[in-house]
Amino acid sequence: MSYIELLGTVFYLWSVWLISQRKILTWPIGIVSVLLYMALFYQIRLYSDMLEQVYYLIVSVYGWWRWSTPDSGKVLEVRYNPPRKIVLIAAITIAVSFATGALMSQIHLLLPVIFLEKASFPYLDALTTIMSFTVMWLMAQKRIESWYYWIIVDVISIWLYYVKEVKFIAFLYVILLFIAINGSISWLKTAKMQD
Repeated sequence: MSYIELLGTVFYLWSVWLISQRKILTWPIGIVSVLLYMALFYQIRLYSDMLEQVYYLIVSVYGWWRWSTPDSGKVLEVRYNPPRKIVLIAAITIAVSFATGALMSQIHLLLPVIFLEKASFPYLDALTTIMSFTVMWLMAQKRIESWYYWIIVDVISIWLYYVKEVKFIAFLYVILLFIAINGSISWLKTAKMQD
């Protein structure tokens, strides 16, 4: 385990715990983790995960702004999207995941100067990456279904990182799975109290 992996993991865990508690500090803490993980994923050739960190950086800044900005005179509330929108978001996520996987399976041929070796598990890595893109946007909007996406991402990631021999991150995703379950319960309770 490298110092980058250790520190990125500590900051990431802290950030996820903070978001499960609906604390705005989650966003700046998450930014530190994002920068550390960007370097780590490049080193271990999970290129989709590396590019994912760029997105996280942008959405973390947006989330920080969104959670701190009053919306029509009140702070953004925890809620579900309408069912049609949930299905549409899921369909788009799956389609973009497949397209990204196809691109990442060939990225070493398209940009050999930057990506020196073939991507590992390009389709599975793309799925978790695109699902994570979706979930970060949903989190910034305080949508409850974001936690269900996290649970799926966590289960897949536990296996993927274990196989890639970044076992500390695999263990991190075991912890994240429990935080995601707890976060979904917490956000559901909050939504019921808002009604």
